[in-house]
Amino acid sequence: MKNLLSLLEIDNWIAEMLEYCGFSADAIFYSKAVIAILILVLFSFLANWIAKNIILVLVWKFVSKSKSEWARFLVEKKVFRRLSHLAPVIIIYVLGPEILVEYPSIANLTYLATHIYIIIVGWLVFNAFINSVAAVYDTYEISKSRPIKGYIQILKIIIGIVAGILILSAILDRSPVIFLTGLGAMTAVLLLVFRDTILGFVGGVQVTANDLVQIGDWIEMPKYGADGDVIDITLHTVLVQNWDRTISVIPTYALVSEGFKNWRGMIKSGGRRIMRSVYIDMKSIRFCDEEMLNRFEKVYYLKDYIKTKRKEIDEYNKKHNFDDSVPVNGRHMTNLGTFRAYVTNYLKNHPLVKKDLLYMVRQLQPNEKGLPLEIYCFANTVKWTDYEKIQADIFDHIFSVIPFFDLKIYQYPSELNLNLTDKYVLSESGKNKTK
Repeated sequence: MKNLLSLLEIDNWIAEMLEYCGFSADAIFYSKAVIAILILVLFSFLANWIAKNIILVLVWKFVSKSKSEWARFLVEKKVFRRLSHLAPVIIIYVLGPEILVEYPSIANLTYLATHIYIIIVGWLVFNAFINSVAAVYDTYEISKSRPIKGYIQILKIIIGIVAGILILSAILDRSPVIFLTGLGAMTAVLLLVFRDTILGFVGGVQVTANDLVQIGDWIEMPKYGADGDVIDITLHTVLVQNWDRTISVIPTYALVSEGFKNWRGMIKSGGRRIMRSVYIDMKSIRFCDEEMLNRFEKVYYLKDYIKTKRKEIDEYNKKHNFDDSVPVNGRHMTNLGTFRAYVTNYLKNHPLVKKDLLYMVRQLQPNEKGLPLEIYCFANTVKWTDYEKIQADIFDHIFSVIPFFDLKIYQYPSELNLNLTDKYVLSESGKNKTK
C-alpha cells in the first residue's frame, strides 16, 4: 500500500491535467484533495459491499447449517451485519495515511469522523449482541421466572451514555474523565430526568429478586384495568393481555408500591376455588320427624350418616333422661344439618372436586336474604371453561335436591308472587263479606 497513488501514477497525472487546464497551484492542491477523498470513499464503499455481499453470505450459510442457538440469534439480531460497517474503517486506517499524507488537516477531520463512526458502530454492535444474549436467555425456562429485559434496557442506557461521552470527548479533544467528573455534579439533574427509569429499574430488581411476577402469570390490578396474563416485563412497564384481548400497561414500580393479585399459586395447585352460597329460607328449617329420617336414610350419601347420628343422639338422650317426645328436649336432627351432611358427602365423592385441598359446607351470618349456606371446595382444573362447568353442575344438583329436605331457597318476591298474594287476599276478603 506504500505510495499507492504514486504507484498508480494517479497523483502526477491529476496534477498535469489540472495544470494543463490552467488551474492555479492552490486550485490544483484542493482538487487533488477532493479526488483523494473520493478515492478513499470509493474504496470504503467497495470494502463495505464485499463485507455485506460476500463475507456475510458465507456467515449466513454457516449459521444455517449450525444447530447453535447463539449463531442463529447473532444473525437474527444483526450482530454480523452491524460488524460489517467496520470494513470502511479498516480501509480508512490502512489507506488513509498514504492517500491523505499531503493533507494533514483533512486527515485529522477524517480520523475524527472515523473515530466517532467507530463509537457509534460499536454501540450498535453492543446493542445487537446483548439483544442476542437476551434472546438466547429467553429460550430457557428460567426466563419466565427471572426475566432480564429490565437489566438489558438499563445496560443499554448506560452504554449509550458512555458512547455519548466518548463522542463529546473526541469532538472537543478532551479526556472522557473530565466529562465523568462533571457528571457527578449533574447527579441531581440526572435523578430528575431519569426518575422513571431509576424507579423502573429498582422495581424490576425487586420484582425479579422476589419472584413477584413471571411471564405467563395471571394477575389482577383493577386500578390499571388489568386482569389477564403477563406477556412482557420491561424496565418501565409490565404488559398484561386481558381476557377481552386488550392490553393493559402497568408501571413496573407499581407492582412493588401498590397491591395486586397473582393467581400463580392457584395454577400451580392444579385446583380452582369454588366459594358460593345458597340462601336458605329460615322459615323452612325444622327438626326431622320419623318420616323424614326414614326418607333420608334411603339416600346413598346419607345412609351411614343417619344410622350413626340416630344411634349417637338416642344414646345421648337416654343417658340424660330427656323426654324426646318434645323436640326442644335433648338433641334432634334438623333438615338443614342433614342437608349439610349430604352436600359434604356429595363433594367428598364428586370425581371433579380436588380432595387434597380443603372442602366444606358452612353457615354464614344470617341476613335479610336468609341463612347463607356456603359451599367451599376446589375444582380439579384451572381451565376457566371446565371450572365453570364443574361449578354449575354442582349447584344444579344442590338446587335440585333442596326441596327433598323440605327446605326452601330464599329469593326476592317477584311480580308473580305478589299477584298470587293479591288474589289470595281478595278471595279471603270476599269470603268474609259472604259470611
